[in-house]
Amino acid sequence: MTRPMIHGLALASTLLALTACKDSKTAADAAAADGSGVRLLDKGQRPRSALRYSVSAGTTTSSTTTFRVASLATSETNAALTILPGLRLDIVSGPAELTELGVKFKVDVVRSEAVVPDDYDQDLADQLRGGAALAESIGGWVELDDRGQLLAGALNEQTKRSDIPVRLIRMIVNSRETLTRVRLPEEKVGLGARWESRRQIKAYGFNLQQVDTYTLVDRVGDEVMLNVTVQQMARPQTIEFPEEEIAISVQSMTSQADGQIILDLRALESDASANGTAEDHLLVKTAKGAESIDIKEEFEVQVANTTSLGSSTPVPDDTKARRRDKRR
Repeated sequence: MTRPMIHGLALASTLLALTACKDSKTAADAAAADGSGVRLLDKGQRPRSALRYSVSAGTTTSSTTTFRVASLATSETNAALTILPGLRLDIVSGPAELTELGVKFKVDVVRSEAVVPDDYDQDLADQLRGGAALAESIGGWVELDDRGQLLAGALNEQTKRSDIPVRLIRMIVNSRETLTRVRLPEEKVGLGARWESRRQIKAYGFNLQQVDTYTLVDRVGDEVMLNVTVQQMARPQTIEFPEEEIAISVQSMTSQADGQIILDLRALESDASANGTAEDHLLVKTAKGAESIDIKEEFEVQVANTTSLGSSTPVPDDTKARRRDKRR
C-alpha cells in the first residue's frame, strides 16, 4: 500500500469523524416513540416546561466554526499522520422569515480559511488552503419548525458545483444539525432531562447510524445549557471505486464525541464546543492485493455566535475562537 493511499484514507476517515460519531439497540423504539427520531429518556426534575424555538422575523445569526483533526493511519507496511490544524468557517444564517409551519432562512459561508501554523509544511499548507477555499460562498436555505425539525431545504448553485467535495458539505451540515440546531423533545422537561435524536447518515459512501444524546443542565429564560454525547457506528459494508480499482470494506467504524451547547431559543444557531475520538478498521483491496488499515483520530469542533434580533446583519464574531487558538 503506497503512502499517498494511506494519506488519502486517513483524510477520508478524518472527515468522517468530524461528521460526528455509535449505534444503539433501540433505534426502532426511538422511531416508534417519535416520528421525528427524537426520544425522551428522562423528563428531569420539576418544574417542567416545553422547550420551543421562538425566532422573530428578521433575526440573523453569524457564527464562526472551527474544526481541528489529527489522524494516524497504519497498515502492515506504512504509517501516516494527517493533521488539520484548523478549518475556520464564518457562516451567516438569516434573516429569518416566519412561515405557517415555522421559520425559513438562508445559510451562507461568507468566509472559509485554513488555520495553518507558520512552521507547517508548505505543500500541505497550500493543499489545506486550497481545500478551504472551496467552501467559500456555499450555502442554501432551510425551513424548521419550533422543535428544530427540518421541514424543507435546498443547496445554492455554488454548493452544487462539481468541484465541491460532498464529504465537506456533509461535515458542515451534520455538525450544525448536531450542535447548533438541536432537535427538541415534544414533552415538557426539567433540569436533568435527557433525550436522544437519531439519524442515519451517509458520508464518503458509508452508511452510518448516529445517536445524539442531550442532557438539560441549566435554563434561564430562553437560554439553555446542554451537555451532548454524539455516537456513531458503521456496520460492515463495502464501497467500490471502479476507476481506481479499489474496494474499501468496513470491519468496524466507531466514534464518540462529548461537548456542551449554549442554546438560545430566540436565535438561529447556538454556541457549542465538542471533542472526541474515532477508531476505524478497514480492509482495502486493490489490483495488487489486500491490506488492513487502522485509523485513529482526535477531533475538535467549536462554534461561537453573534445574534441580531433586528434587521441588521452582525459581523461574524470569532473573538472567542481566536482566543482559543492563541491558548493552544
